[in-house]
Amino acid sequence: MADTLASLRSFMASHSPPLDALVVPSEDYHQSEYVSARDKRREFVSGFTGSAGLALITMNEARLWTDGRYFLQATQQLSDQWTLMRIGEDPAVDTWMADNLPACAAVGIDPWCISVDTAQKWECAFAEKQQKLIQTTTNLVDEVWKSRPPVETNPVIVHPLEYTGRTVADKLKDLREKLKNEKAYGIIITTLDEVAWLCNIRGNDVSYCPVVHAFAIVTSNSAFLYVDKRKVSSEVNSYIKENGIELREYTAVSSDVLLLASNQLDSTSAVEGNHAEIDIVGNGIAESKSNKADLIWVDPGSCCYALYSKFNSEKVLLKQSPLALAKALKNPVELDGLKKAHIRDGAAVVQYLFWLDKQMQEIYGASGYFLELESANKKKDSETRKLTEVTVSDKLEGFRASKEYLDGTTDITRTVHFGKPSAHEKACYTAVLKGHIALGNARFPNGTNGHALDILARIPLWKDGLDYRHGTGHGIGSYLNVHEGPHLISFRPQARNVPLQASMTVTDEPGYYEDGNFGIRLENVLIVKEGNTKFNFGDKGYLSFEHITWTSDMIPARKNSKVDLAE
Repeated sequence: MADTLASLRSFMASHSPPLDALVVPSEDYHQSEYVSARDKRREFVSGFTGSAGLALITMNEARLWTDGRYFLQATQQLSDQWTLMRIGEDPAVDTWMADNLPACAAVGIDPWCISVDTAQKWECAFAEKQQKLIQTTTNLVDEVWKSRPPVETNPVIVHPLEYTGRTVADKLKDLREKLKNEKAYGIIITTLDEVAWLCNIRGNDVSYCPVVHAFAIVTSNSAFLYVDKRKVSSEVNSYIKENGIELREYTAVSSDVLLLASNQLDSTSAVEGNHAEIDIVGNGIAESKSNKADLIWVDPGSCCYALYSKFNSEKVLLKQSPLALAKALKNPVELDGLKKAHIRDGAAVVQYLFWLDKQMQEIYGASGYFLELESANKKKDSETRKLTEVTVSDKLEGFRASKEYLDGTTDITRTVHFGKPSAHEKACYTAVLKGHIALGNARFPNGTNGHALDILARIPLWKDGLDYRHGTGHGIGSYLNVHEGPHLISFRPQARNVPLQASMTVTDEPGYYEDGNFGIRLENVLIVKEGNTKFNFGDKGYLSFEHITWTSDMIPARKNSKVDLAE
């Protein structure tokens, strides 16, 4: 780790201009939450393996920001060369840089790994001391990462209509209608699950996320998919063409964005690479020679700064991608698939928990020994026995199962105890369970967001002086990412942005964690549906939840028979 930091600082010093600081985020070129092995740059430089975090390296120190889910893990994994910055407790990264870096400091970023929102926020923070964001032409971490994994070449697969419920043509038609309503000529789609959803394709480029590294551009009359062509079979290529989408190399997106910026991206110009009518000004910004005044739709939260920087900002509509909400509102086929997937998944989880409980009762004895059966030559009559000393944890243990089925994605968390729980552990578990039940039974008017609902899961914990640092719920993809927006149930401000709507999915997962002692989380998946209420004040219409997670009762009666859920 020391050698890595030294090498990075050498590149920072020799950079033109020299860099006072280097930002290494967790995200890839698509601002993904979960990234492929070759994109885990922040993990490589810091040694911290959590899914969320940002590293900042200066010439004499290294700091890592992460959220409350990972405070303990980061403390354990970071070397003494690093300082942990706790999000929500310590200054935010932009505040810290603005306050602690010198005036006119140069802060290096890979613009492909930083969103438009983030870059603009930092530039505002830097204005007072005239500090600057410097877009490096190469990723400096890649320069020192000699053992970086190779590019993935996993095949692109077609996700059939029997699972998607909607054709690509239907989705493109709806998207173009939204472009028309916003007076936009085209849109850049950079989020991996949005590209996969729009094109009805899936992949395996990111572990446990059935997505493919790809961009898409859709205009009023054309559509383009940017992906490594080595991943695309002739059959998939034909499917893409049949759906009115032109296949382009992954790396061509940068040059095609310049064409898009000048309102000249169409099938002919894209294929022939006609750049004759483009003037490049400033930092690769395209000026249009046409008289079109149409805008280009860019999602500031997911589009990288590198692509955005190619546009004249006056020609850009900075607004959340319309695909985020369209994808979150599940159609009947997707909802049916999710329910079926959860039935199968529930059976698997119950089987596992039954097996685990049986093992704990039958194989672990009071003596603390594990009876291990060894079979010689695979003959039953040659079975031998030996005693192996083991240590059984007398703590609450969390169990999470998140699986991808062709007809749906699942996410479930349970907490079990392998010994005799203390009164304190019982009280904490009961508070979490009460919060879980309170949220799951909620009825609320249309227009209610997840920020308003978050408190329902926390009140039982607050009554006992407890709380948790994570969000309470997130959307679930349909054979896509296990974390899906744009809605969420959380104390965080962004939970106010999108109200819950019928046919959305959301998790219900309050918890409680004591560092170094134990952790509790209980998670089910819910579908938002029309609520059955006695009255309808204000003719708003009311919503409720349908529970689709099927497992055994979450009240471990044998361990905690006196749980009082009545309030």
